[in-house]
Amino acid sequence: MKRLSLPGYVTDTLYVVVGILFCGFALKSFLIPNQFFDGGVTGMSLVISEVNPKLNIGYVIVILNIPFIIIGAKLVNRTYAYKTLAAVVGLGLCLHWMPSFPVTSDHLLVCIFGGVFMGIGVGLSIRGGCALDGIEVLALYTGRRISFTISEIILAINIVIFLVAAFAISFQNSLYSILTYYAASRTSHFVIEGLEEFTGVTIISAKSDLIKEKLVMELGRGITVYKGERGFLKDSFSVSHPVDIIFTVVTRLEVKKLKNLVESTDEKAFVFTSTIKEAAGGVLKKRRSRQH
Repeated sequence: MKRLSLPGYVTDTLYVVVGILFCGFALKSFLIPNQFFDGGVTGMSLVISEVNPKLNIGYVIVILNIPFIIIGAKLVNRTYAYKTLAAVVGLGLCLHWMPSFPVTSDHLLVCIFGGVFMGIGVGLSIRGGCALDGIEVLALYTGRRISFTISEIILAINIVIFLVAAFAISFQNSLYSILTYYAASRTSHFVIEGLEEFTGVTIISAKSDLIKEKLVMELGRGITVYKGERGFLKDSFSVSHPVDIIFTVVTRLEVKKLKNLVESTDEKAFVFTSTIKEAAGGVLKKRRSRQH
């Protein structure tokens, strides 16, 4: 684990505290008063508290998350588990003491803004180095034993949660809650990745030398070059030529600029992009305008 400086700890703590407040606000002001649900452990807790109103939602969330936190201590590390436990307890206390003040009863507004505020809270907590929901730990644990991806496992678990909510509470509210979950997931992704989400770009061109020079000298990008062959057309399959296959990583905001540069150099160049989940090191344009 990378050791954080005191400012780093303060920043992470601030992220988590603000994230808890956003999640608490989303739950107490949008989801709970309108019997809406979310995915993951939070969704399970909401369904249980709706079926049995005597159970305090704050206590339910903490209790349901504990087994997943224990799994996280084994699969990830103890520091992550301790921070997640502290965040979950903080969320439970927030839900216990924060007053309920419904902002609106309009279902469309509830599912959109409830999801957005929930996503902001979850995203900030993840940026602070922990989680407010243990469902991803369960997906990681299960993914090591079956062939499905973590995303597919989370989707399957959430489908079960929304089906249970549809039959136990309200079918209409369950459908709206799916929109809430989607809004939350997209918002949390944006909070985590930001505007500068990285994109991998692969370029195959007969004018690769010119493109390499422009990428490095004009855009200031680092590049990696693979040796390959181009040609192999239907009418001349046996004819091929050596070519440099260029790979580089840019931010999402720079993709259009890069494509324009390549097109101005070679209109016939083959360019395709791929999403980069995480990137570090190399010649990357870092957030906060830092480079290394």
